[in-house]
Amino acid sequence: MTNSITHRTAPYPAESVKTKRQRTFKIMMSAGIGHFIEWFDFGLYGTLAAIIGSNFFASSDPTVALLKSFAVFGSGFLMRPLGGFFFGSMGDRLGRRKVLVTVIVITSFSTFAMGILPTYPNVGLLAPVLLVLIRLVQGFAAGGESSGVITYLAESAQPHRRASLTCWSENFSFMAFVCGSGLVLALTHLLGEPAMNDWGWRIPFLLAAPLGLGGLYMRRNMEDSAEFNLLQKAGKLEHSPLRTTLTTSTRALLFCVGFVVVKAVSSWVLQSFMPSYLSTYLHYSHTDSYLITTLGLLSVAIVMPLAGYLSDRWGRRPLMLFGCGGFILLTYPAMMVMEQGSVAVSVAAMSMLGMLVALFNGGCGAAMAELFPTSLRYGGIAIAYNMTVAVFGGVTPLISGSLIAATGNPLSPAFYVMLTALISFVAVWLAKETAGKKLD
Repeated sequence: MTNSITHRTAPYPAESVKTKRQRTFKIMMSAGIGHFIEWFDFGLYGTLAAIIGSNFFASSDPTVALLKSFAVFGSGFLMRPLGGFFFGSMGDRLGRRKVLVTVIVITSFSTFAMGILPTYPNVGLLAPVLLVLIRLVQGFAAGGESSGVITYLAESAQPHRRASLTCWSENFSFMAFVCGSGLVLALTHLLGEPAMNDWGWRIPFLLAAPLGLGGLYMRRNMEDSAEFNLLQKAGKLEHSPLRTTLTTSTRALLFCVGFVVVKAVSSWVLQSFMPSYLSTYLHYSHTDSYLITTLGLLSVAIVMPLAGYLSDRWGRRPLMLFGCGGFILLTYPAMMVMEQGSVAVSVAAMSMLGMLVALFNGGCGAAMAELFPTSLRYGGIAIAYNMTVAVFGGVTPLISGSLIAATGNPLSPAFYVMLTALISFVAVWLAKETAGKKLD
């Protein structure tokens, strides 16, 4: 396997390499900046879950309000499979670019609307109802985002550089989480916790409008992927891609589901559960909670490009298996360390978990893209990815909080992460190596 991958990395002529690198950079930035904005918008809710719970739900118990907020967070993920079916089919029939333009408009509009919602003291039960509706719209749009960017980048990359390019779909999303968490940290520090809880939480959501306009400009001016253009010119597009995917690609769908299980859970544990977990259950201040989370997410963004590079050199399976094994062995000890109350040690523990996320995700996007033919790729990834995220990822904060409430053990969420890591470990172990293969 190593020899075949090495063979495909033969250098191009100097001028050709320069041209290809410039084109690749433009592709990465066009897709990635839009992806950054999309997940900056979508991820803000998780970072601000504790504050949203106190503003939109009537409860004297902050833990109960937080669980209700996590339930609304999960409701957005329930719409992701529907969005995946809708946008996945559209992407395989009409092109990747058109769908990516559409989803960023919907997400930016709904996120801005969340920033101007009235709260429970103002309008009573109408407040959480409106919150749920907006979250459902966000989830529907998100169903077409990650699968679209992974598909677009994979189809625009050279075979021996596919993970190095597709890993940026993950990297831009984690950089968005870092910026979102960092912005909340800065606002909390500048405004103080009372003002942040009262009105300051709205500011990050209101930024969705200008950011969305920037993302829309980038995506409207990018070309469609090279692989899709070739397929379209050859007249080989599928008229019913979803039906064909469900009837001919069952094995690929199952492997894709297996890959995404720990990918979804580990990502949303770090981004959405940890800020509230640290403040509500481990009694860190909100400022320290956001600091720990921000630096933990930053470790993902730093390690991700290296993980993509190594995945292209060594293959998808070794790094993905190492990431799964790390979650199985190290999640519980990492949470034990966080329980000790030291900010510095908690940052180290979060960063270790972040590096495991990066190692798994570095090659995961390319591995998913390599499971499907071009005519079915967008929809195939969208179906498997969003169904799995809805079942496992979206309910991660709610399940984690419920485990603590049921057991009284603040370390119990570690077992959920470990279980999902075991599921993905088995899937990766059974899968064939696909690094360096041609997409069609």
